[in-house]
Order: sequence, then C-alpha cells, then structure tokens
Amino acid sequence: MREQWGFSIAGEVVFGSNAVLRLGEKIKKNNFDSALVFTDPGVSQAGLLERALGSLQSSNIKYEIFEHGQPEPSIEIVNEAYSWSKEKKHDVLIGLGGGSVIDLAKALSVMLSFGGPIDQYFGEGKLPGNPKPIIAIPTTSGTGSSVSPASVLTDSKANLKKGISDNRLRPSLALVDPLLTVSCPPFLTACTGIDVLAHAIEAYTAISFQYLALGQEEEKTALYHGSNPMGDTLAQQAIRLVGNNLRLAVNQGLNIEARTNMALANILAGMAFSNAGVTAVHAMAYPLGAYSHAPHGLVNGLLLPHVLEYNLPVCAPQLARTARWLGENINGLSEREAAFKTINSIQQLIQDIGLPSKMRDIGIKEESIRPMAEATLGVTRLLRSNPRKMTADDLEAVFRQAY
Repeated sequence: MREQWGFSIAGEVVFGSNAVLRLGEKIKKNNFDSALVFTDPGVSQAGLLERALGSLQSSNIKYEIFEHGQPEPSIEIVNEAYSWSKEKKHDVLIGLGGGSVIDLAKALSVMLSFGGPIDQYFGEGKLPGNPKPIIAIPTTSGTGSSVSPASVLTDSKANLKKGISDNRLRPSLALVDPLLTVSCPPFLTACTGIDVLAHAIEAYTAISFQYLALGQEEEKTALYHGSNPMGDTLAQQAIRLVGNNLRLAVNQGLNIEARTNMALANILAGMAFSNAGVTAVHAMAYPLGAYSHAPHGLVNGLLLPHVLEYNLPVCAPQLARTARWLGENINGLSEREAAFKTINSIQQLIQDIGLPSKMRDIGIKEESIRPMAEATLGVTRLLRSNPRKMTADDLEAVFRQAY
C-alpha cells in the first residue's frame, strides 16, 4: 500500500477579469524581452489577440506570432510550427487560445529546448531537463491545460492521440481572464464545459492513492497519484460550479458570472485531475477522438455516464455525494440509487447543452468498436487510475453501451 501522494500546479495563476492585461508586466518581471505567441485564427478573429499584444507592446516586449493552431493539434502542425520558430529569438512561449493551442505551445517548448522528433517524448517523465517557460492564456473553460503537465497531440498515422506528460511542462504562468471566454460560441462552450465536469468527476472517483499499483520505475515518473484529499476538495467545488453554471454559460454567453464560475471550475478541475489522474473515460476517448475527429470534450462527455455506470460497483459512495453536488435531491434514497442519480444528471446536462450522447451520432461505425477497445488497452497510464479493472471485453461492452 502506498503511503504518500504528491501535488503540483502551475508556477503562478493570476485569475480574474482583465488578467490578460498583466501579460507584459509579468514577462518583464521575469527579465524576458522577447516572446513567441501561438494562437489560432478564431482567437485572432474574435479580437482576443489584440488585447494580449497591446499588453506586450506597452511593456516593450518583442514578439512574433504563429496563428495556425488547429483543434486537436497533430504532429504535423507541431513540426510546421517548429520549422517556423526554431531560428527565432525568444525567451518565453505564450499559448493564447483553447487547450489545443496551449498544448501546441507546450510541444514547441519541448522541441525548441531539446530538439526532435517529438515522438521521443511521448509518455511520462521523458523530458531531459526544464523546457523553455510557457505562459498559458486560456480562451475556453475546458481541458485544464493551463495548469496541467501534459501536451496531447494527434498521431494521424497511428490514428491515436498521444501525450507528453512531465511536471516540468506545467506553465510557469497561467493568466485566466474569464472575459476572454465570452466570445466562445455555444457549441464550443458546451464541449469544453462538459470536459471540465469529466476532469473533476474522474479525479474524484479515481482509485485511491493508497491502492494505485505502480512499479518501482513507474513510481519515479508517474504524474498521476490517485485520488487524494487535496484533489477531492478541488474536484468537489468544480463539480458544484459546473452543475450550477454550464447551462447558463452555453445559453447566455454574455453572463459574466457564469463565465467566471466556469473559468474557475476549469482551473480547479485541472489541478485536481492533473495530480489524481483521469480514468477510463479519457483512456477510451483517445481512440474514439482519433476515429471520430470529434472535439475532445464532446467525446469525454459522451463516454462519462457509461464509464461511471461500469465503475459504480466500486465507487457508489463517491457518486452518491456527486449527485448532491450536481443539485440532485437524494433524500431517502439508498447509496446505489443516489449514485445512479449522478449518471442521470449528467445525461440530462448533456441533453440540455445540446451535445450528442451516442457514438453513432458522431460517425462511428460498429465495426470500429473492437479496434477502439484494443487500442484503449495501450493507454495504461490512464487505465491504471480507473477504480475498476478493465479488459478488452469490458471496454468493448462500455463502447457498445455508448454506441
């Protein structure tokens, strides 16, 4: 039985309206004078890039911009960005956008620090040293990448998502400005918001740190330590915030209070899952996302109720409490009945925010189910956090339930 758990976060988090305006000040404080900015066309078109650049200009920070970020970034776009940036002068990398842009900036930090190819860093603890510093400025409330140690990329050839995970990859600064999320369209708000809920619930229901089975070598490099008291506290508050605010954020995009609460939920859940771990939901989402090319959060939300139902026999107490945090009335119910209330509540939330709830609705063919189940078995660093063991047949059964 393991006796310790660890906990790591970003170097600094600055949270609140207009936090982005402190970008130049924060860079100057660290004695940097040049930056590479990574973003995407949507962020630029929404006028969000101008706010960040204004802060850089007022502090006399030199910068160059790569505006070609893409959803679910591929190894190819990382290589393209590396070719663009490797000869440029820079002290710090800035990721301004959703989790995909921040993940791109993280991958470039690795490449610019240690060289390529990028696939040599996939897995846990593969970085040979500290990469170039990263500043994360999220424009969506989802993924948690602004405080996490991971960069998730798409390997198009293998038709699978792969991750670089190392605590040295956590951003040195996260500027979390809820006002930057106001222009996020309803569909993207829904996808990223349900991802936040998945992060929080998976962190809370992950196997306890005491019983997480790690070998001697894994113990040295593993980032996920299993559920723990600090992660549980953060996850609980994140679940409450999502339950009370996601519907409003999706349907009332200008509701600053709802946007602020979702931005906070994202950070809290990000800190929780990036230490406790995620479970079979995210493990199964790797191949499902690659096969469907659907947004990461959408895929996680689609899988979440079905994985929770599979895990319910070993985490009914946690799910019963989660139902109350989601606003369900569980008075007079048995623990198991209350646990099912959580599953029903998530399914209702998915329906209310207009997301698909079946794999067939995102283009998955039935013949892909078994290959996806077998591919999931290879995502061992996530599956080992699941509170209930899963075989290929178990994974196939859950995929079929979600089909």
